[in-house]
Amino acid sequence: MDTKELLKKVRKIEIKTRRLSNHIFGGEYHSTFKGRGMTFSEVRQYQYGDDIRAIDWNVTARYNEPYIKVFEEERELTMMLMVDISGSEFFGTSLQFKKDTVTEIAATLAFSAIQNNDKVGLILFSDQIELFIPPKKGKSHVLRIIRELIEFNPKSKQTNIEGALKFLSSVMKKKAIVFMLSDFMDESYEKTLKIVANKHDLTGIRIYDKFDEEIPILGMVPMVDSETQEVRLINTSSRSVRNKYKANALRLKDEFQTSFKKSGLGTINIRVDESYVRKLLSYFKNKG
Repeated sequence: MDTKELLKKVRKIEIKTRRLSNHIFGGEYHSTFKGRGMTFSEVRQYQYGDDIRAIDWNVTARYNEPYIKVFEEERELTMMLMVDISGSEFFGTSLQFKKDTVTEIAATLAFSAIQNNDKVGLILFSDQIELFIPPKKGKSHVLRIIRELIEFNPKSKQTNIEGALKFLSSVMKKKAIVFMLSDFMDESYEKTLKIVANKHDLTGIRIYDKFDEEIPILGMVPMVDSETQEVRLINTSSRSVRNKYKANALRLKDEFQTSFKKSGLGTINIRVDESYVRKLLSYFKNKG
């Protein structure tokens, strides 16, 4: 992709996702992910309805009437976007690839974060860490993240979610809001997920295509495994073949849901031909 075409794509995504973050997600993001702590601001006289736990007993004793401590929220947070860029992300049978939907969602989340003066970082992963961009503030930083999401060419086409989670733990020592965007076509990451959940506020966003879960009846079809590049002839007319395919897809989906739930973490499932706006808003409102 030449520079002119890339800048055009970045601009198009910026216009769409920035509008969403400004008008829809900015407030929801702020209310959902409150600051990591509270700092003392002042004392004032107690008013009916104030939390009695905030009473400053020393000042109350001095003036012989109740005073409370007023705290301000420490607003600045760090958001990490963990994005799966393995081969299966380049699959799509609707209007766009899973990768395109992932890019739009990641950009919307990033703009929501910087609108609240938070830092944003990026981890691109396959079965290895393909790219790490440390968290920073500012629009130009978010535009760099969008550029990488559009044009980065991964070295590997396979997936290792556990390895990506271990890397997150090694580079992020302080608590962060983390969004992992993937189709979660991987397994055996539950143990590491629990460790990460003890420190970070992690949400799994599963992006999938309808044909990830069901094969249409098309007769004998050569199929390429997007991660191993192995080509096999598949008889899509066979009910047992279709059932096995569906059972495996549902098993991986269930592993995703169960692993995150057991770790006390949130999940969102978004099909590429659905509105991700509605799904994200609903999640933020319920989480908040």
